[in-house]
Amino acid sequence: MSTFDFPDALLAAERDAWTAIQAGTLTPTQADDVQRAITAYAIDRGHDRYKVEMALKKAVRHPEG
Repeated sequence: MSTFDFPDALLAAERDAWTAIQAGTLTPTQADDVQRAITAYAIDRGHDRYKVEMALKKAVRHPEG
C-alpha cells in the first residue's frame, strides 16, 4: 500500500499510461501529461517527485503490495 493518498485522476492517468506502454501505444503527449501531473502533485504536497512517481507506479503496477 502506498504512503501517498493519490487522487483518482492521477491513478487513472498512470493506469492508462501503463496500459498504453504494454500495448506499445504510449504517446509522448500522454507520457508528458502524466509526468506533469506527478510533478504538480509532488510540488503541491511538498514531496520528492521521484518518490511520488515510484510509489504511483508501484500502486498501479503492483497493487498487491
